[in-house]
Amino acid sequence: MAIHPLIAAAAASLSAVAPAIASLPIAVAQQGAPDAAAVDVLSTRTDAHDRMTVPVRIGAKGPFAFLIDTGAERTVLSRDVATRLGLAPSGQALIVGVAGEQQVDLVDVEEINLGRRSFYGLTAPLLDDAHIGADGIVGLDSLQGQRVLLDFDRNRMAIGDAEMLGGNGGFDIVVTARRRSGQLIMTNAIIDGVRTDVVIDTGSDTSIGNRALQRQLARRHKQQTTQLMSVTGQAITADLGIARELKFGSVTVSNTMIAFADAPPFERLGMVKRPALLLGMDQLRLFHRVAIDFAAKRILFDLPDNVLL
Repeated sequence: MAIHPLIAAAAASLSAVAPAIASLPIAVAQQGAPDAAAVDVLSTRTDAHDRMTVPVRIGAKGPFAFLIDTGAERTVLSRDVATRLGLAPSGQALIVGVAGEQQVDLVDVEEINLGRRSFYGLTAPLLDDAHIGADGIVGLDSLQGQRVLLDFDRNRMAIGDAEMLGGNGGFDIVVTARRRSGQLIMTNAIIDGVRTDVVIDTGSDTSIGNRALQRQLARRHKQQTTQLMSVTGQAITADLGIARELKFGSVTVSNTMIAFADAPPFERLGMVKRPALLLGMDQLRLFHRVAIDFAAKRILFDLPDNVLL
């Protein structure tokens, strides 16, 4: 089966938000939902970079529009929201973004509500809302142990137990992944014949490859230079190329645009020596639905109707 997206001409510059990864340990949130098996269905919106945001309440305040970022280890607040809530900095931490590292302020957040799920005792990094493109980021610390279902057709996100969300029924492809630093990594992907580790990154509007992948594909692709913008406000130069085929499971995606860069998240995840890719929203939106099952270490894809088996 193959998916053939329409590819626009390569732009002179490209905006992409990288995983916001805190490199210092921060207290893990505690889930406080009265019924952990319940399913929360949240309406989503699309931001200027074609990413998904969901309504989040902080205590009794809100809702605020938070970016869903499966590439981010931590839940993040914008400085503007922290100021409006009267949250004073309680310390600092080092954030690793796509363009480098940066010291940022931390604030203590008593309660964050995502649907009916409540998370207590978070210590959240602060970033400028102009760089995030939202009021905050829902990171992996608020998603672990659950299945996260992204329904692009209905513009909604559902969080809950896999069985409560219908199990694996209705999905055409189920890919087993391995876990590293909270991330689920698909290890059986093939990009133009090169075996590649892939991380699903809903916080990026484009797909970002490491230099090891670029070296393997160097003789097969003509590349242009572009700029990647990080949630920290930093920029990094990347080489832009198009891979003819991206295969995982039994599905093939054609004409995948990739920005190749020495992005620090690859080092953070131990994905420097082997070819690796952060798969962004430009490719994820080719599917009807994508489910990320952190508990079962599986990623599930619901293919478009025009895909031929």
